[in-house]
Amino acid sequence: MLLFLAFLIGIIAGLRAMTAPAAVAWGAALGAFNVSQTSLAFMGYRWTPWIFTVLAAVEMITDQLPTTPSRKVPMQFGARIIMGALAGATIGASGGFLTAGLIAGILGAVVGTLGGAFIRGKLAKAFGKDLPAALIEDAVAIGGALLIVVAVP
Repeated sequence: MLLFLAFLIGIIAGLRAMTAPAAVAWGAALGAFNVSQTSLAFMGYRWTPWIFTVLAAVEMITDQLPTTPSRKVPMQFGARIIMGALAGATIGASGGFLTAGLIAGILGAVVGTLGGAFIRGKLAKAFGKDLPAALIEDAVAIGGALLIVVAVP
């Protein structure tokens, strides 16, 4: 179950890179799961969730701009993989599966990046513009991340 949640949080990172670590950091900081005795203890520190939340908000705003590059360009794709790895590893570490969680997070980020781009493209085409599709993606990323963090045993 834990590795499946790590995979799912990776998918969230593929949709919105900073939403996944923000949600996981809030979960760790609020005691939803414990990573205090792991190398990822910093995810539960007092300021970590706030920093990731600010970064997530900035990402959601800049995602709406027409000049924002595709999530599939190397820099964007790489950031999603790294954040998926971090978020997945944090969930995995809460049960002693840091490395497996990291791998699950990476795999999820790849699926989320490619699948998210495909689905958003289809939605944008159906709406005739990108903004509604982007806002739906934001809602799915936030809601999904919250559900995943709450489900971590």
